[in-house]
Amino acid sequence: IESALTFLVISCPCALVISVPLGFFGGMGGASTRGVLFKGAAGIEALAGTRCVVFDKTGTLTGGEFEVRAVRPEPGTSSERLLELAALAESWSNHPISRSLVEAAGAPEARERVTQAHEEQGGGVSARVDGKLVCAGNRRYMRKLGITCEDPEDAATVVHLAEDGAYLGCILLADAPKPGAKAAAAAVEALGASVVMLTGDSERAARLTAEELGITRYEAGLLPGGKVEALEKLMAENRGLTAFVGDGVNDAPVLARADVGVAMGALGSDAAIEAADVVIMDDDPAKLPLAMRLSRRCMGIVRANIVFAIGVKLAFLALGALGAVSMSMAIFADVGVMVLAVMNSMRTLRTRAL
Repeated sequence: IESALTFLVISCPCALVISVPLGFFGGMGGASTRGVLFKGAAGIEALAGTRCVVFDKTGTLTGGEFEVRAVRPEPGTSSERLLELAALAESWSNHPISRSLVEAAGAPEARERVTQAHEEQGGGVSARVDGKLVCAGNRRYMRKLGITCEDPEDAATVVHLAEDGAYLGCILLADAPKPGAKAAAAAVEALGASVVMLTGDSERAARLTAEELGITRYEAGLLPGGKVEALEKLMAENRGLTAFVGDGVNDAPVLARADVGVAMGALGSDAAIEAADVVIMDDDPAKLPLAMRLSRRCMGIVRANIVFAIGVKLAFLALGALGAVSMSMAIFADVGVMVLAVMNSMRTLRTRAL
């Protein structure tokens, strides 16, 4: 009876049942103090095993604050009218480009002048302005409408404009990378994960941004569905897990499809935040390598607790079978190991050194 009770006390799983969840809770709590929100233990485990990080461009690696650099109207159209029509057509949208055009035009009153607004995903917008159909978007969208135009060689982001099927000109914009974006991409690679950029912008805009940030692999001109297909291709190529980092409504399908989705929480859309497993609260891309280090440290502590608890219990069970373990030693193998494992799990709350 005494041997059976000794075996029962030693085999009690308290150390595992308490220390493992506590390790994940501590990891989530410690990360939240650094501006990284893990929605659950699955996000920590997945991010720790990530070997490929896929970034969205606008609003994630770049600030999402476009500036109008030049307005180039066709003959017969003034720069002021071209910019005003673009701002009115885009006034109902919350896209960063739309907000920039509205701001550059001085926020013209659009309540009564704009009707029948419609968005073409990954292409542009259309609306009736003063009764005329105004279309604003990229070259692909213009070609879909049967309008021939070319992107200027000296611009990264171009918005073309047409009114009732007549081409009016284009507006050149620029979006600067975030201050910590280049360091973040380098830090992710230093952690052993490859870096890829996916964007719906033009190939020229993607190339310029990728060169500035030191990213060697990118894909441009992708619609939301195209991003999902590109991500699935990367997931098939990658031996480890794949993370996607984005902020917009169009990123929600990709965030949900990735092994681990990371959303920018400050300016990111509600749909992106809802679909993500991890949320960076201040939109700083440098927090991504921090989140990866925190998750790997947390998983290391959890695994150490598992190995320690099971190893000690197996050793004491073997000694107990030989009759060399007393009840007091069995209690240490249960409660003592549990206390030591819990103290080890509390290390996940300390994140300042990372």
